Amino acid sequence: MGNNGRVTRPASTRAARLDQVCAAAVEVARDAITEVESSDVGDHLRAVAEGDRVVTHYFECLLAGYRGWRWAVTVTRVPRSRHVTICETVLLPGSDALLAPGWLPWQERLKPGDLGPGDLLPTPPDDERLAPGYLLSDDPAVEEVSWELGLGRPRVPSREGRTEAAQRWYDGDHGPSAPISVAAPAAARCGTCGFYLPLAGALRQSFGACGNFYAPDDGRVVSADHGCGAHSEALIEAGESPVDEVPAVYDDSAVEAVTVSRAPGSVESAEPAEPYGHS
Repeated sequence: MGNNGRVTRPASTRAARLDQVCAAAVEVARDAITEVESSDVGDHLRAVAEGDRVVTHYFECLLAGYRGWRWAVTVTRVPRSRHVTICETVLLPGSDALLAPGWLPWQERLKPGDLGPGDLLPTPPDDERLAPGYLLSDDPAVEEVSWELGLGRPRVPSREGRTEAAQRWYDGDHGPSAPISVAAPAAARCGTCGFYLPLAGALRQSFGACGNFYAPDDGRVVSADHGCGAHSEALIEAGESPVDEVPAVYDDSAVEAVTVSRAPGSVESAEPAEPYGHS
């Protein structure tokens, strides 16, 4: 037996050679752009070989709102012919073109606060955040509610739903990283505040509702390690501040004698003094 090594060679990809006849047909390609006015077509940018005797010419697009876009006109010719024909004309985005954002389903486009009065937001039947009410979960409070005869909810939060909500709350404006929490004293945490109302079930360990009328988070779910300056045990230490001496506005160190004349009919000085110090 002979050598059974590789007997075939890999197919080599040869780069397309730029056809000079097609590359020189710049004005032919420019005249093929008939969708817009000629003033909306800018300078010729480059010519790219797409294949044998197939060349694409790129022109700058001057249309308003299409910054970074370019016109692409593909031309070709038959062998041994110098007559160039148009294959297609298209408007393509460049590397720095202004593009519309990618399409997203409406469920993924919704953000907190988008739901307004009168709007309806149906929940899909296969929402992973919810589980049927008759299924057992690892949350005793959920199981207690779901098994109440006649009062049980059709669906209750699943483990994924609770975990997702807890992470969103913890990373949001009512968690420990919120600016108001970072600026609060280290000991002013919601878990030790008298206005802190813990949640039920498994979330009780980490979350509760704020019940302080004066707190910015009143009526909102906050994490136990969140904090603010309205903590129930927050005390203001009164520091000693020097009292500035008020300058004297009058001088009572000197007494000036003033002569007082008696009106006609006044009491004589020889008469005895009257009670209560009258003279």
